[in-house]
Amino acid sequence: MAGSSHGHTPAAWTGVTIAFIGFCVSGAFMVMAQPVGFWAGMAIVLLGGVVGMIMRSMGLGQPKQSGAISYTTTPAATREPAAAES
Repeated sequence: MAGSSHGHTPAAWTGVTIAFIGFCVSGAFMVMAQPVGFWAGMAIVLLGGVVGMIMRSMGLGQPKQSGAISYTTTPAATREPAAAES
């Protein structure tokens, strides 16, 4: 994941931050037994997803890959057996 910069975009950070705030609001109101506040927090969670998608469509997200994903790997360095080394 680190090599593909998955999620390292303004759209991802903004969407996840808004959803996290909604999760915290919803959790707090659930503990306080306030259903209206709980559902308001859930609406904020959904808002985070919508904002993230809108920002991605504006070009602030990960660019779409064309075709299949290709991974380039370099061959691992091999060592001689211990008995062969001098």
